[in-house]
Amino acid sequence: MNTIKQHTRVLSKNQKWTIASTSSGFALENMDVLFLSFAMSSMIADLHLSGGAAGLISSVTNLGMLAGGIIFGILGDKIGRVKTFSHTVIIFAVATACMAFAKNIYLIYALRFLAGIGAGGEYGVGIALIAETFPQAQIGKMTSIAAIGGQVGAVLAALIAAWIIPNAGWHMLFLVGIVPVVLTIFIRKHLHESEQFLTAKAKEKGSLLSNVFKKMFATPQLTFQSLGLMLMMTVQIAGYFGLMNWLPTIVQKQLHLNVANSSLWMIATIIGMSIGMLTFGSIFDYFGPRRAFGIFLVGSAIMVYTLSLATNMLTLLLIGAVVGFFSNGMFGGYGAVISQLYPTEIRSSANNIIVNIGRAIGGFSSVVIGILMDRYNLTIVMGFLSALYIISLIVMINLPGLKTLSRNKA
Repeated sequence: MNTIKQHTRVLSKNQKWTIASTSSGFALENMDVLFLSFAMSSMIADLHLSGGAAGLISSVTNLGMLAGGIIFGILGDKIGRVKTFSHTVIIFAVATACMAFAKNIYLIYALRFLAGIGAGGEYGVGIALIAETFPQAQIGKMTSIAAIGGQVGAVLAALIAAWIIPNAGWHMLFLVGIVPVVLTIFIRKHLHESEQFLTAKAKEKGSLLSNVFKKMFATPQLTFQSLGLMLMMTVQIAGYFGLMNWLPTIVQKQLHLNVANSSLWMIATIIGMSIGMLTFGSIFDYFGPRRAFGIFLVGSAIMVYTLSLATNMLTLLLIGAVVGFFSNGMFGGYGAVISQLYPTEIRSSANNIIVNIGRAIGGFSSVVIGILMDRYNLTIVMGFLSALYIISLIVMINLPGLKTLSRNKA
């Protein structure tokens, strides 16, 4: 009965501002990252870039995210979630806006690395804010709602790019990136640190870096848990990059579709992802992480492979939406799991380290898929992605911390 009350009670003012700010932050961060994808062809033509030089831009951004995740994860645990969150937003917003004035590839590399630092630092701090503002029975749903913000950002990026690039060029597109700075005004004015964080901070002893290492890697069990979660996040990101970066090109060739039709497929997939996130969050909160991840990992393995069987536009749209539902529906669950498995004093650090290492490694899936595409057919490529989800499932089943969390739900 108490659980039902927790799920149906009215949100407090601080809870509303927390979920609104984190969702908006994730939306603007994803919009910033995808601006690069939409502007890439124009940048290559304007600056006469080689394929290797252009591809390195994304790699530099991912490296910045890894660095920012570690730096701001630790700062979030040291100086506070709210202050750190607003700093990360300002950094990626200003760095993105400065791209409007970039005239050579070296300045672009520097600015994208800086934008990556801000974007990579934001995730763990935002998830920690949610975990400490909402009761445990709601964390899965709320982190999933925040993750939907990222999908809203993807749609905004597509709409804004389609309007600005043809009319004003790629430089002006990045100038829009300054908009997130406005978000920091509301963050500083309406959000405050949680009692949970302030209590943990008052009791903190020893070096934060040593605490992070001790509570993530000090024992074989903790090491397996941390490395297992990194592997699961790597698979999550690899699947996402594979779906969003390569599949539109693949299906254009296989089904002889034009760009407009492949864009329609992407929209259907994003809608499926958003519905999947809401569904996953509810399953997570009611039945625990093992059952939620189990359902979605098995569903991802089956449906990704099923994509290779699509023979017309209608089946492609339907399968794409279901693939999005399963493959990215569980994204918000990682923050919820990490926030419950690691203590308050290292929660921000643990989230950012695990997620951004997975992001940095998983981002290379585009390279692997490109190589597989050159040598094999679509069935083999989809089989590779399906196998990754099965590996993630096996690791998840064996994580002792998830067993404990799921028993607590029973």
